Amino acid sequence: MNILIIGPSWVGDMVMAQTLLVCLKQRHPDCAIDVLAPDWSRPILERMPEVRRALSFPLGHGVLDLATRWRVARGLRGQYEQAILLPNSLKSALVPLFAGIPRRTGWRGELRFGLLNDIRRLERNRYPLMIERFMALAYAPGAELPQPYPRPALRIDPQSRAAALEKFALNLDRPLLALCPGAEFGEAKRWPAEHYAAVAEAKLRAGWQVWLFGSKNDHPVGEAIRAALAPELREATANLAGETSLAEALDLLSCADAVVSNDSGLMHVAAALGRPLVAVYGSTSPQFTPPLAEQVEIVRLGLECSPCFERTCRFGHYDCLRALAPPAVLDALQRLAGDPLPDPRPQEH
Repeated sequence: MNILIIGPSWVGDMVMAQTLLVCLKQRHPDCAIDVLAPDWSRPILERMPEVRRALSFPLGHGVLDLATRWRVARGLRGQYEQAILLPNSLKSALVPLFAGIPRRTGWRGELRFGLLNDIRRLERNRYPLMIERFMALAYAPGAELPQPYPRPALRIDPQSRAAALEKFALNLDRPLLALCPGAEFGEAKRWPAEHYAAVAEAKLRAGWQVWLFGSKNDHPVGEAIRAALAPELREATANLAGETSLAEALDLLSCADAVVSNDSGLMHVAAALGRPLVAVYGSTSPQFTPPLAEQVEIVRLGLECSPCFERTCRFGHYDCLRALAPPAVLDALQRLAGDPLPDPRPQEH
C-alpha cells in the first residue's frame, strides 16, 4: 500500500505530523509513505524513518497556480492508493484529485466536498490536540486513538553533525545551552531579548556555552542578546540564526544539553531530538500544540487575557511574556539540567 501525505507548511506542524506516520506504520507495517511538501521540509522528512521519499512541492504557501499543480499531479498518477491531507485548504486537495488517487482523506474545510471522498467532520472537543487531529486521519471515522500517543523522534547522523560542528568552528568542551528566541507567528510568541540575555548570562557564569538558533529574521535578536551580555562572556556564545541551513540547525541543536525556546517550530524540533526543553508560552496554549517529549518544562503566566492566539497584543503590553521574569525559566532549567545556577534576583544584605 502506497500512501501520499500532503504535508503542512510550518516547521512545527511538520514535526508533529510524524505522529500520523507512526500510526500509519502501526496499522499497515508494509505501507510506503511519501510526503509532498515544500522543499525546506526535506531535512526534517529525511530524519523520519517512516518516510520513504520526500517529494518537493514547488509552490509557496497560498499560491494557486493550477498549471503547476496539474503538472505535479501528472507525475504522481497511478502510484498511490490513498492520499491524506494535513492542510485544510481547498488548494491542498487539488493535486490528489488531479492525480486520480482513489481514496482522498482529510478534514472538512474550504468547500472540499467532491475533492475529497473520505471527508471527516472535526469534533474539536474530542480532538483538542493538533497531533490528535493528525493521528485520527490514520483510522476510520470515530475510532478511538491508541494510547500512549507516539512522539516525534528525529534521527541524527553523527557524521553530518560532526561536519556541522567543524564548519562553524564549534566544540562541545562545555555544557551547551541552546536558545531559540524567534517565532515566525509574531511578536506575541516572543519572550523579550533581555530576558533571554539574563538566562544566557546566568548559564555562562555557571561555565556553560550558549548558541542561538533561528532564521535570518532572528539574527538581529540574537545579536541583541549577545550585546546585552558582559563583554567577557560573549566569546562563549555563537549566533547561528540565519547562518545555518535547516539541516545544520537540526544537527547542531541535537548537541544541546538544554534548550530554551518560544512556542515555535524549533521548540518542536528540540522536543523531537529529545533535548531537555524549557518552552515559554505567551499568546498561545500548550493545550493545543505542546512539545512532545519526556524532559519538558512549560513556563507561562496564564493571564486572564491569554491564550489569545493573536500575532500582536491587542492591549499593546505583551504582559503574558514581558511579566514572565527570567528566574522562572532559570528554575525550570535547574530542574531539567541539574546544574545549580546563581540566583539572578537581588540579594538582601
